[in-house]
Amino acid sequence: MGSIRARRCVFVKRESWNHHNVYKNGGARAVSLYESKPYTVIRKRRLSDAVVEMTVYAPRVAAKCQAGQFFMVRAWERGERVPFTFCDWSRDEGWVRFIFMVVGKTTSMLADLEVGECVRDVAGPLGRPTLGKVEVVSSGCSGGLPELADGRPVLSDGRPEAGEPQRPTHLSGLAPGGRVAVVGGGVGAAVAFPVARALCEAGMRVRVIVGARTAELLILEDELRGLPLEELRIVTDDGSAGRKGLVTAPLHELCGAGLVDHAFIVGPAIMMKFAAATALEAGVPTTVSLNPLMIDGTGMCGACRVTIDGATKFACVDGPDFAAASVDWGELMSRQRSYLDDERLAHGLWQYEQLEVARGERERGRERLHANCDCFDMDVDEDAVEAMAADDDADDEGGEDE
Repeated sequence: MGSIRARRCVFVKRESWNHHNVYKNGGARAVSLYESKPYTVIRKRRLSDAVVEMTVYAPRVAAKCQAGQFFMVRAWERGERVPFTFCDWSRDEGWVRFIFMVVGKTTSMLADLEVGECVRDVAGPLGRPTLGKVEVVSSGCSGGLPELADGRPVLSDGRPEAGEPQRPTHLSGLAPGGRVAVVGGGVGAAVAFPVARALCEAGMRVRVIVGARTAELLILEDELRGLPLEELRIVTDDGSAGRKGLVTAPLHELCGAGLVDHAFIVGPAIMMKFAAATALEAGVPTTVSLNPLMIDGTGMCGACRVTIDGATKFACVDGPDFAAASVDWGELMSRQRSYLDDERLAHGLWQYEQLEVARGERERGRERLHANCDCFDMDVDEDAVEAMAADDDADDEGGEDE
């Protein structure tokens, strides 16, 4: 094998980051906040083959987000806007964290981003938080606007802003000491964690149930165990972790024992439907965090409409939390399936394009492998470079002449 010892360079994507700021942290790749620009991926962690945790530098968003809210992410300039609920954030350091499962084109593109690269843009926080009143702020201002007695904000010229008064959110009426069961299914655990944390901080007695298909798909178990919970129950469909079964069984037990004053449920729609039915049958008020189709996230397009008590509501501005007893579950699940065929087609075409790009890069790499010049113009897998370097070292030790 020819040697590349003369350059011994590390191939990196030219448009990305200063590699001196990158470090290893618990099996995850991370980049320091120093010189980070907005929407830079500063940390990335694979929770499983299909689940990715990503931390993005977005200080203005982090300054205002609350548990239960979401934000819109656009991976590239012509990409679609995708909603993700906040999993965690730091107001001091200016980052937000979200977790997603790779299921289509956009999530595949996001999963391919490396530390130091940027998403195109981030918009948020959006939606109503699970606890407390919605904070009304003006664009670009650090503080809230003054309010009238009815809760409406006052504009700069003294006129009240049009629209309905601020309303308390579903769980804001619970008194400290209230007993809440938080149920998270699958990637919904990413929403359950900040909600459970906020409830604990508000003085509630919180029990959490987390379910997944297998142990590999369980997420945030360590983070949840770090909260001052009354109890944490783990359930998997196949019994590979915790109890075998569905989240409905432990929820039924808690409600039957009179240990729950309110239930908060988040996860796949079918899971939320049956878990909510379990709690409601026991007379427990239940809130669900809905995940309908969404395009703009600000109430303009109407794509996220859901039927609540027979009336049309928009999940992006009226939710995402709603009283479970009022949700038209059949309509929600039907609308979620509207574009499945289109999503599969788009994902398949994107995968094909990536294979073609990779094939072309391999061919160019073979042509220039021994050229030993202008190598920083190439995008080459680092593992492959390390393997070549190892082979080169072996050649040198064997006394081969270059």
